[in-house]
Amino acid sequence: EATALVFSKMISELKDINITKINEIKNLVNKDEIHKTARNNHIILLVKNNEGLKNLYKLVSLANTKYYHKGAKILRSEIEKYREGLLIGSACSNGEIFEMARHNSDEEIINAMKFYDYIEVQPLEVYDALVQKAEFNDIKEVESLIERIITLGRESGKLVCATGDVHHLRPEDKIYREVFINTPSPGGGRHPLDNAQITNIPSQHFRTTDEMLNDFSFLDEETKEEIVITNPNKVADMIEEIQIIKDKLYTPVMENSDKIITDMVYEKAHEIYGNPLPKIIEERIKKELESIIGNKFDVIYYISHKLVKKSLDDGYLVGSRGSVGSSLVATLLEITEVNPLPPHYVCPNCKHSIFEEDGKQLGSVYGCGFDLPKKLCPECKTEMHRDGHDIPFETFLGFKGDKVPDIDLNFSGTYQPIAHNYVKELFGETKAFRAGTIGTVADKTSYGFVMGFAEDKNKTFRPAEIERLVLGCTGVKRTTGQHPGGIIVVPKDLDIYDFTPIQYPADDTTSSWYTTHFDYHAIEESLLKLDILGHDDPTTIKMLEDLSGINPKNIPLSDEKVLSLFSSAEALGLKPLKLNVVADKIQKKDTLFTTGTLGVPEYGTDFVIQMLEETTPKTVAELVKISGLSHGTDVWLNNAQTLIQEKICEFNETIGCRDDIMVYLMYQGLEPETAFEIMEFVRKGKPSREKEKWQKYVEIMKKNGIPKWYIESCGKIKYMFPKAHATAYVIMALRIAYFKVYHPIMFYASYFSVRAMDFDIDAMIQGYDAIKRRIEEIVNKGYEATPKEKALITVLEVALEMTARGFKFGNVDLYKSDAHNFIISEDGKTLIPPFRTIDGLGVTVAEQIVKERNKGPFLSKEDLQKRGKISSTLLDKMNLMGITKDLPETNQLVLF
Repeated sequence: EATALVFSKMISELKDINITKINEIKNLVNKDEIHKTARNNHIILLVKNNEGLKNLYKLVSLANTKYYHKGAKILRSEIEKYREGLLIGSACSNGEIFEMARHNSDEEIINAMKFYDYIEVQPLEVYDALVQKAEFNDIKEVESLIERIITLGRESGKLVCATGDVHHLRPEDKIYREVFINTPSPGGGRHPLDNAQITNIPSQHFRTTDEMLNDFSFLDEETKEEIVITNPNKVADMIEEIQIIKDKLYTPVMENSDKIITDMVYEKAHEIYGNPLPKIIEERIKKELESIIGNKFDVIYYISHKLVKKSLDDGYLVGSRGSVGSSLVATLLEITEVNPLPPHYVCPNCKHSIFEEDGKQLGSVYGCGFDLPKKLCPECKTEMHRDGHDIPFETFLGFKGDKVPDIDLNFSGTYQPIAHNYVKELFGETKAFRAGTIGTVADKTSYGFVMGFAEDKNKTFRPAEIERLVLGCTGVKRTTGQHPGGIIVVPKDLDIYDFTPIQYPADDTTSSWYTTHFDYHAIEESLLKLDILGHDDPTTIKMLEDLSGINPKNIPLSDEKVLSLFSSAEALGLKPLKLNVVADKIQKKDTLFTTGTLGVPEYGTDFVIQMLEETTPKTVAELVKISGLSHGTDVWLNNAQTLIQEKICEFNETIGCRDDIMVYLMYQGLEPETAFEIMEFVRKGKPSREKEKWQKYVEIMKKNGIPKWYIESCGKIKYMFPKAHATAYVIMALRIAYFKVYHPIMFYASYFSVRAMDFDIDAMIQGYDAIKRRIEEIVNKGYEATPKEKALITVLEVALEMTARGFKFGNVDLYKSDAHNFIISEDGKTLIPPFRTIDGLGVTVAEQIVKERNKGPFLSKEDLQKRGKISSTLLDKMNLMGITKDLPETNQLVLF
């Protein structure tokens, strides 16, 4: 009767919405949305062959994109469409067949089994949670259900297989799973087994054959052997040998890219060095092109060239990372600004070049071409350009030139999305994907999970057991994400499903990009990855160019005043400033302005400033060395620093970058291949791990007269920075430092706009004394200072330096302030802060205020609050700062 009443009510509701025919009912539900509300079942897909692998990738992709809703889902119709090459198993207690076996008729179950290639049953223990939840009266009921599934499976002609529903490897690993079951899922939600009725979760370990036979002891011997041994082997025999990860690189093809880059390289080389080319350049180009084109890397260079060219054409410089600056071909294609040739002169007029003087290579005297003394061309008396950083090509593509090039490019952070989308323009929407990443549980997070489990389950663990559990939970997959700049490119004759499934980054269904489902490291030897990274330096340079009209490429890179900043602040008109801080609470240095590098990228941190104080660099080569030392591991501390302090060697003799080793050893007479091997061995930190092999290299170096201190220094190193990367950083830093010396207000405007995130705008507006007091207050807090306060110190130091040089901060101005950037006032000495500097006022509100201001003036504080979507607290703050002093309280006119 109840069912009839419900049916009658439903018919009535259908009439109300004008549905009178049965086939019209399906129009009530959008079939593209039905997966969001439909009941879900688990399923197992096994790959038989390469076609099946590709179809699996397609199904996984659809489940994680088109049908993603609170988890990955896939429609049965899609499985039918792509089932070629796949074997479909009926899965666990959450599978369709197990569910139907509990409630449906034999005929219905046999009909449902037609969809599957094999039917699964699992050990009794796996189903024990259902007994604990009282879904079965006892384990005997489960036995009967398994027997029914086996019987019906045989009747349907399907293989019935005993499977383990494995979730961990060994029985003792169950405790790790218990910890994760007890932990809320990312984004909220609990595991189904995290249920008060379940007091002991089943062990779902990888069972041996004997264990499986024992688990089905309630069956007769013939049936046990059939489902545990015979049928699983039949399924295994259906599966071919499959290569999951390709064993070679599949690069996209761009027609005639080899000829195009060859022509471009020689055209640029002739433009700079003349025709015919000097022998050293001709040989270097020929050597590089043979490796690049011979290994089909030409398309990688050509793509990188096109990306950089577009950015340059759009007005944004691009910085290079990694070792790409080791390639002269990359330099001539304008992929990098770093010139890897030995230090040399070249005449911009007649193209005459000089690589040696008085029979001596300039590279044996100068570490960097920018440090060469000025010189007039002996042929035409034009001032010669100075360039060259002496970086071997081998450090980029290996000694044989066959290592896949990893070209990392630093685009402006504001331009990065445009560069990313340009890759889609070049190759098409279906050929470009963000490089996926997998986030795992970190040790500290793991510790929190373990302690939370202990507390929730009222358990007490010894410290050693806690450590074991933390170790066991660390490294487990937790989330997915994407590389900050990596773009995977697929050749046009293949598609992404030949390599990996795809998904949304971190399951964000609003994203305009798909990411690789596999972590990109797994497929980086198979597909080209372009590293199109966002960086502050190009953004800063662009802002400085816009403010000054100066082309950054025309800025001299060996200006004496600019170079002096790295050893003194005198060029800024400043002397060292002693802070009033308590000695035992100092976490930072107690003296400011010992150098002039505050706010200069790579050289403004406490660690690097200390290095500058100890080394007082005077040349660009020494700045490159500082950059290498600051990014290496065990290169400066307890190594180069000690050598300098103990006067064992001069600073310019120390090892700064990995390339220094190869170049130095070759100048000392070692064969290039041996020098390369030693460099690679050292930069990877192998001397401390492979001592026997290191001793052989030590003997070779001793025979060639390499000093003992140099060999010992190599032996301590754990990681070394590429010289090309360090040089690229230095070039950007010198350009920005140039503005600090000659256009200071522009430098400070760009620094606070682009690099600074935290502000104490009240102290900054009050000026020098208030800023100094605030710095001293934070430093004197010592370890009690909050992370935000510690981050604020650097910004305040730059602000103090700015005010010490005679500049000041104005107040936030309702009609002049920008949402994001600091504005230079008409007097050329004052910076007007943006709205985002107000504590608690976010970027969204800042942009809203500017948007509404552009529509028309604010009539009152009430109008400002309403149109700007400002909270009462923020309005009070703005009132207190005097920003709204000229506005009445409300729009109403008061008549007297």
